[in-house]
Amino acid sequence: MIGAVPALLALAFLVTALLYASVGFGGGSTYSALLALSGLDYRLLPLVSLACNIVVVTGGSIRFARAGLTPWKKALVIVALGAPASFLGGLTPIKEATFLTLLGASLVLTSLFMLVPVRENAEGAPTRFARWMPLAAAPLGYFAGLVGIGGGVFLSPLLHLARWHEARGIAATASLFILVNSLFGLAGQMVKNGPDLFGQAVGAALPLLIAVVIGGQVGSLLATRVLPPQWIRWLTALLVLVVGVRLLVGV
Repeated sequence: MIGAVPALLALAFLVTALLYASVGFGGGSTYSALLALSGLDYRLLPLVSLACNIVVVTGGSIRFARAGLTPWKKALVIVALGAPASFLGGLTPIKEATFLTLLGASLVLTSLFMLVPVRENAEGAPTRFARWMPLAAAPLGYFAGLVGIGGGVFLSPLLHLARWHEARGIAATASLFILVNSLFGLAGQMVKNGPDLFGQAVGAALPLLIAVVIGGQVGSLLATRVLPPQWIRWLTALLVLVVGVRLLVGV
């Protein structure tokens, strides 16, 4: 049980959701790391972080779809390959030390991936690797379900480097990928741990869910108007790197 959620932890979740939503991601790995640093039972971490992911990216996915920015034919291929793997990842038993090491490593990698430049107008035709991008969906989906992340923060830079689609279409695809992976990963975690544990996690972490609702809405609607998107990516990468290193040092 989390017990009474400290105001500082809720604030950290709000800021994390704000920053991640500003650049089109959910923030699952950082939520898990913050909870790990707070001393929460590691079995609950993916349950809470995936639930927070769903809350943050649902609105963005709907907005992308309504605006006609989601390249459905291409995006659904990636999502269809990632979702079953995410469910399997959620089902996979894992020891605490292994879980925390993978989580810390994923945060360090996340910070590096967020430094990959994003161009609004991709120059040139898709690279020869663009057609193979769906193959990355399965391993990313499995890792997402296992550790409690969405996987979009890793998928998006790969799509940009391959010039898979224009920037807004990639953002829409990454948002949908995170949403569906989080749903399937959460289902796998519930089957593995039982619905009672999920109810316990969500009940105890309700203030955190409220915090990410507020942070996600503010981030998606306002933050990019205050700071340039690249600055937000750098700030987010720095936050993620600090939390990831601290987590790895404590393993």
